[in-house]
Amino acid sequence: MERASRLIRRLRLDGGTMSAEELACAAWPQAVGKTIAAHTRAARMVRARLIVEVQDGTWQRQLFTLSRHILGNLEKSLGSGLVEDVEFRIVPRRREPQRAAQAAPAFAADEADGIADPVLRRIYRASRKRALA
Repeated sequence: MERASRLIRRLRLDGGTMSAEELACAAWPQAVGKTIAAHTRAARMVRARLIVEVQDGTWQRQLFTLSRHILGNLEKSLGSGLVEDVEFRIVPRRREPQRAAQAAPAFAADEADGIADPVLRRIYRASRKRALA
């Protein structure tokens, strides 16, 4: 049974279908497996070279050693001649914006302001200051 990607490639349909770049990027997770695909992203094709974004230098070095094996898997999926080389580029993960756990009020009211007597208010603030120090 032939892979669907090979059949699609043989059809030689007009330019409105999937390009070679889209096909190679779509085949990337299958060629490398779930674990590696979670840490990488096939970004684009430059001629017959697939550009893959990796998290850091460690992933780049490890995947470089596996590049021949990965190319073999891509060739099995896509057919020969589509991807001839793989280049791994370091692109750090983008952090999502950090959100506050709860919205901070614009003005933090002091609980001592609720004490009507000024002498007791001052005593309360002094004792609170000593307790927190």
